[in-house]
Amino acid sequence: MGTFYENSVVPDHLKREFNVYDRIKELNVDLGLFDDNVASLKGAGICGIIFHESGLVYLSGHGVGPGQMYDDPDRIKEGQDAAEWVANSMIKRLHWALTCGGEGGDLNDVIYTVKAIGMVVSTDVAFNGGPAVMNGFSEQWQSVFGGGKGKFAVDGEDESYSGVHARSAIGGFTGRFSIEPEIIVAIPPELAKAIIQNRGWVFPLPPAMLDKVKADQG
Repeated sequence: MGTFYENSVVPDHLKREFNVYDRIKELNVDLGLFDDNVASLKGAGICGIIFHESGLVYLSGHGVGPGQMYDDPDRIKEGQDAAEWVANSMIKRLHWALTCGGEGGDLNDVIYTVKAIGMVVSTDVAFNGGPAVMNGFSEQWQSVFGGGKGKFAVDGEDESYSGVHARSAIGGFTGRFSIEPEIIVAIPPELAKAIIQNRGWVFPLPPAMLDKVKADQG
C-alpha cells in the first residue's frame, strides 16, 4: 500500500487492504505509457487535474459517447459503456499525475472519493435515465477503489468504500457526445504538498516542469 495512505487520517478499520493496481489489472484497465500520458501544458486553456494543498484533487470532465441519450435500454447501455470508458480514462490520468514526479505517491494513496458530477446529454424533457447512465462511471470507480456497487462487491459489500462518492447526475445538455463526468478525490495533504513543491499544482505539466520530470526519469 502507499506510504502516504498508511500514514493518513483513515482509521485502521476503514483502510483498504487491497492494492488498487491488482484490481486495475483484473479489470483490464490500460494505464498506458509515460511518454503518451505525461505531456506539456503549453498552449492549453484548461488542465486535466489540479492539486490543492489540502489534499483535494480536481479532475476535469471528459465528454464521450455516441450522442444524445433517451429512455431506451440499448441506448442507456451505450451511455453506461461511455461513462465506464471515462472512468478508466480518469483513473489513467490520475495515475500519471500522482506518479510522474517521483514523489512516492500512486493510486493507492487515494484516501477516498469526494464528489462526482455526470452531465448527460439529452434534449428529451421526459428523459429519466441520467442517473442510470452515470452509474457506468460510478460503478467502475468503485470497482477500482472500493464500493458496494463495484464489480468486486459481494451482496452489496466490499472490502473498502473509498470509491463511493457524493454525486449529481442530470440530463438536459446538448453536445455531440453522451456524458461528461468529472470527479474530486482526496489524497493525504503531505503528498499534495510534496507534488506542489516539486513540480507545481497542475497536470499536464508546465513546459519547464515537464523537462525536469523527464530528466529525472532519465
